[in-house]
Amino acid sequence: MSVNKVIIVGRLGQDPEMKYTASGMGVCNFSVATSEKWTDKSGQQQERTEWHRIVVWGKLSEICHKYLTKGSQAYVEGALQTRSWEDKDGNKRYTTEINAKNVQFLGAKSSGASRPTEDNPYDQAANVSEAEASFTADDIPF
Repeated sequence: MSVNKVIIVGRLGQDPEMKYTASGMGVCNFSVATSEKWTDKSGQQQERTEWHRIVVWGKLSEICHKYLTKGSQAYVEGALQTRSWEDKDGNKRYTTEINAKNVQFLGAKSSGASRPTEDNPYDQAANVSEAEASFTADDIPF
């Protein structure tokens, strides 16, 4: 038996980027920061921030693109995936990302959010399915 499951809670470092595959499937990419704080042996406060690349597919990608912005807090659940490619100079490059299966919007939007929306799920979570007619209530991740 094996398990590949990741759960993180953090804030977006930039607005999500939306693209579509040749077949028309949506894919949304964004990064999320998680931070850890501790006191070292000398009594000094320390902090370490980790950045996580997130990839979301399908209808959930469109919802994330519409409602998440830089500074938004999100719960992300998915699986780690590493992929490789060759850059323009022929060098092999690698990236590890979280292929998200579940994204939940948490708390109030950060004051740093740069894309305000009128139908805000942070204020009106129950009304999101009404505001986005192309999705059913089962498609909404919260």
